[in-house]
Amino acid sequence: MRTILVASSKGGCGKTTIATNLAAYYAIDGKATALVDTDRQQSSQRWCARRAGFSSPVLPLDGTRRRWSDRIPADAERVIVDAPAGVSVGELERYADQLDAIVVPVLPSVIDLEASADFLNELRELKAVRKRKLPVALVANRVKPWTNASQIAVDAMSELPFPLVAQLRDTQAYVLMAGLGRSIFDYHSEAVRGHQDDWLKLLKWIAKH
Repeated sequence: MRTILVASSKGGCGKTTIATNLAAYYAIDGKATALVDTDRQQSSQRWCARRAGFSSPVLPLDGTRRRWSDRIPADAERVIVDAPAGVSVGELERYADQLDAIVVPVLPSVIDLEASADFLNELRELKAVRKRKLPVALVANRVKPWTNASQIAVDAMSELPFPLVAQLRDTQAYVLMAGLGRSIFDYHSEAVRGHQDDWLKLLKWIAKH
């Protein structure tokens, strides 16, 4: 079993979008996948419910309840944890030893970079991260590569304390698919294939760690 946490101290960064699409990718790949929703808004759980009748369902688990890790099935191969909005590093420390990797989405704007910097610096001091037992990766989310602002912000991410492993382009498709319980990986059109390619480096990074 591999457990991936998607977390950020900044709300509205696309954390749940990344968590649900990761979960769908592994489920479609034939892995028994669970999605732990620790956010009280329960957006991930509702997405799982909409996906329940599909050939690649994802098991929802309520992460707001105590000892949620005890309810993860023994045969689960992939567990994606959708952290609560505005989570602190202190909160993450409670279950850091259960994680294999952390993915932090960051929006490509100066305001979001500044808002994420303190969280990332604190995360660097987390015991498991400091001892290099728990790898952390950044994902630039909702990137508009055709704008100078996005490119400047993406370049600035190189100064953050963790590697930038992927850039996910901005598209309303994620919003539309979330409402259907679907993901970018449920489709095979030419238009969608380009967005799927955006995920390859992140998926390879997770597989490596």
